[in-house]
Amino acid sequence: MSTHGGELSGKVAIVTGAANPGNIGSETAEIMAREGASVVLADVAEDILLETTQALADKGYNVAACVTDVSSEDAIKNLIAFTVEKFGRLDVIDNNAARTSVGADLLVTDMEAELWDQTFAINARGIMLMCKHGIPEMIKSGRGGSIINISSGTATGGSFYTTAYASSKGAVEVLTKYIATQYGPQKIRCNAVAPGPILTSSLQRGLPHELREIYRRHTVLGEFGKPSEIGEVVAFLASDRASYVTGQTIQVDGGCASHLSTSVELAELMARGNMPTV
Repeated sequence: MSTHGGELSGKVAIVTGAANPGNIGSETAEIMAREGASVVLADVAEDILLETTQALADKGYNVAACVTDVSSEDAIKNLIAFTVEKFGRLDVIDNNAARTSVGADLLVTDMEAELWDQTFAINARGIMLMCKHGIPEMIKSGRGGSIINISSGTATGGSFYTTAYASSKGAVEVLTKYIATQYGPQKIRCNAVAPGPILTSSLQRGLPHELREIYRRHTVLGEFGKPSEIGEVVAFLASDRASYVTGQTIQVDGGCASHLSTSVELAELMARGNMPTV
């Protein structure tokens, strides 16, 4: 498949958490490759990572795999070195790898300190380390670069579960602003993308129907998003079309964060013709 002339033609990108088919990372990697980027897919799950990477290579995309545990600084150093050795430089980092433990990550008073630490080690510390070791290569190229950190809609407000996960994503959004501020003079842009209810392959397998319906009702558009819809936004932020966009968190959530918490119930009242007059 030809990728000449795409919006990311000539760029070299890393996508972490890219192994699982039908999830945000793998979809993003394919979209970037389709747009002409040379892409290194990184993940800790070796077998699935190699299968996913080979599937993209079979489509004619310029891709490579690097088994990486983003909680390990040595592993991240190896990933950056592998990328530069393989493709000559580094232009784009998509920090997508994350840990979530929905069944165990509940109330603060029940929180296991080990779960908290492990969540932050991957979701926040891992992103910091990717930036720490990736930014010098971007500066070295003289062309700058684009870093996209995947946050989450759970960071926008409180809830009754995913306490550690959401807190780690809040840290990611603050880190995003700091990186944008500190390295903007070197033409390095840094933005975050906060997905809302996205029907990934993992979510389809594990989300009970009752929870799925709650999430669907709270999207203004009335449906779940697709992983590729996150990937398209990431690819835009990686491209030169987003050359003046930095330090931002972009909600890609079907409108979940845009309305008051009472809006769903009011909309249902209106649909039944029971809207009270004031």
